Amino acid sequence: MEKSGRGYSPSRCWTRVARSSGFGRASVATKNQASSFTKALQCPSSKTASLAELVEKAVADLCLSRYRTFGHRSHNLRYLEDLVRGGVLLTVVLVDLVGALSASCPPLVTPEGAFVFSLTFLQKMAILRPVMISQDQIRNIAIIAHVDHGKTTLVDALLKQSNTFRDAEAQGTTIMDSNDLERERGITIFSKNASIQWKGMKINIIDTPGHADFGGEVERIMSLVNGCLLLVDAKEGPMPQTRFVLRKAIEAGHKIILVINKIDKKDARPDWVLNKTFDLFVELGASDEQTDFPIIYASGVNGVAGSEPDLASMKDVSIVFDTIIEKIPAPSGDIEKPLQIPVVNLLYDNYKGRIAVGRVINGSIKAGQNITHINRDGVQKLTKVTALQIFEGLKRTDVDEVGVGEIVTVAGIEGVQIGETIADPANPIALPVTKIEEPTVKMTFGVNTSPFAGREGEHSTSRNIKERLDRELLNDVALRVELSDTDSRFVVSGRGELHLAILIEKMRREAYEFEVSRPQVIFHEENGVKTEPFESVFIECPEAFSGTVIEKMGRRQGVMKDMKLEGGTTYLEFEIPTRGLIGFRNEFLTDTKGQGIINSLLIGYRPFAGEIAASVHGSLVSMENGESIGYALRNLQERGDLFIGTGVEVYAGMVIGQYSRAEDVDVNPCKEKRLSNMRSKGDGASAILETPRIMTLEACIEYLGEDELLEVTPKNLRIRKTILDLNMRHRAQAKRLGI
Repeated sequence: MEKSGRGYSPSRCWTRVARSSGFGRASVATKNQASSFTKALQCPSSKTASLAELVEKAVADLCLSRYRTFGHRSHNLRYLEDLVRGGVLLTVVLVDLVGALSASCPPLVTPEGAFVFSLTFLQKMAILRPVMISQDQIRNIAIIAHVDHGKTTLVDALLKQSNTFRDAEAQGTTIMDSNDLERERGITIFSKNASIQWKGMKINIIDTPGHADFGGEVERIMSLVNGCLLLVDAKEGPMPQTRFVLRKAIEAGHKIILVINKIDKKDARPDWVLNKTFDLFVELGASDEQTDFPIIYASGVNGVAGSEPDLASMKDVSIVFDTIIEKIPAPSGDIEKPLQIPVVNLLYDNYKGRIAVGRVINGSIKAGQNITHINRDGVQKLTKVTALQIFEGLKRTDVDEVGVGEIVTVAGIEGVQIGETIADPANPIALPVTKIEEPTVKMTFGVNTSPFAGREGEHSTSRNIKERLDRELLNDVALRVELSDTDSRFVVSGRGELHLAILIEKMRREAYEFEVSRPQVIFHEENGVKTEPFESVFIECPEAFSGTVIEKMGRRQGVMKDMKLEGGTTYLEFEIPTRGLIGFRNEFLTDTKGQGIINSLLIGYRPFAGEIAASVHGSLVSMENGESIGYALRNLQERGDLFIGTGVEVYAGMVIGQYSRAEDVDVNPCKEKRLSNMRSKGDGASAILETPRIMTLEACIEYLGEDELLEVTPKNLRIRKTILDLNMRHRAQAKRLGI
């Protein structure tokens, strides 16, 4: 091929092409990046370097050659940009590149593989926008499981196997858990999208939460996908949340692939897990087709999977991709019908505003076209698409047109909410609104009224709190917010204590300052009968502690449904009102010395179970304002467990510890030792203080009594009495008792 008199340089050529396509710096066209893309061909590692050089040189030569053939304006970058965006230059480059790859290394690259790779290569270099693909080339799948059964870890293995990103980006684990809260707690809270290219097919993967409190995410994701990967722990087997997510997948009619994960555990029992999972399918009313599910054994942390539970014979997770392509059906729909996209999720961008996420059910959508937005009430509004994107790897990529089956993000729809429909303006047809299960627990959020109000938070007014709660409603369909009896307080309802605790923690990290009340269950009335939520509770604990657990569950109206003993571990199943679980989890961990495991799953609403004799605790309540003194705390620690150490600012009405008796006592943590001019042996001995109890957010919420509030600030969590004044509090207590 003829070279320029000014000197041939692939990097220089890439500079021109990359800049003309609006991608920016030429550093994107380095040999290292070209090499990373060649891994998508699954070539042997020994051939990768030479193939990378071939690809870079071939593309550079072809681009340079074609660049010169287009007339006397060959040095005009604006003209080149027109050619690039118009597709004239790219078409011929793509065709020539396919031929060059196929001819130069036929043992490694088939013509079909060369085409797919060339297309991907040019897209990655931001020279070519992704083109609309047919629905037969798409697979949409959700990964569902009980919490901590390895969903996110398996997604990591799939992303690394497919070389979705460079090795530098693939370091560490739980790549999909990008939120700080998720990484700290080790759980998935928000569903996330990723896509993988595999053998000419595009696989959209959605990682879903595993905790029951975030089941609303799972419910709406079911309308995005056509199949599910069900992960089950090779030792634990099906757990409470497994039942919930599997029921939702079966009700949606999805094809399910069973992945028995963590087979590298020394006490794994895959055969037992398989039988239990099959029984669960039958119990939940799965069809014959759904019960004939494919089975894959995997170790997500090691990045391997196979058709047999033999870890030594597994090489990678290719079998997962191949099974998805073979067993999961392509999305249904008709591209000739009017456009229909259900809004399943919402994202926010500082420049594009609110972004709707959904799957194209029928028709196609183009960037810049007019669409009709149909809200939940059926009201139609004409608007325009300002940005259209699809998921490529872990990121979103701009596209010109998207067809049936693809998961797309649409910007430009003002006020769009989850559950609404994006439709064709010529023939707008609304889709059914996704029904989400109702919340069961509520808490009151209000403006901080303590003496320390406004000292630590940036957003502390009722307007700030209301705006933040309204913003949360846009993304969390399982949340409800209502005005309380005063303008400064709001009743926030959710799926459980953890659901609301995550919201509180998010607001706290965003520098909000407020106070919350004790969680309360939401009662309903059906046919004149008062009903309340019930939950199935599954407990694992050492045999020695089972008696204590059974006794305390009985006090809380829990009814035992099953009890098994295996290898010194007792497995208990109860049905109990949700009221009985509030404040029980920390007590349970204390009773079992941290060795117990408790999981719960909402059953539904049943008739009111009667009063529950909840464990009443007593609090050590400060009666003074000031700073805690070691001398005073040394005497107080003999009366209960302290929540604070020395040098902590306190105020009258603040709870500083738990009293050893079931009653409150007012104390003075600021009391100083009186000075005198008398000295004696041993006088002035150092005070030995025990380490105060660490009160996490969940521990504080569970500790709260009916007459207590939790003050939440970016720096501190303080438990306090609702009525701070000592005399007024005593009068209110006497009135409540009828004295």
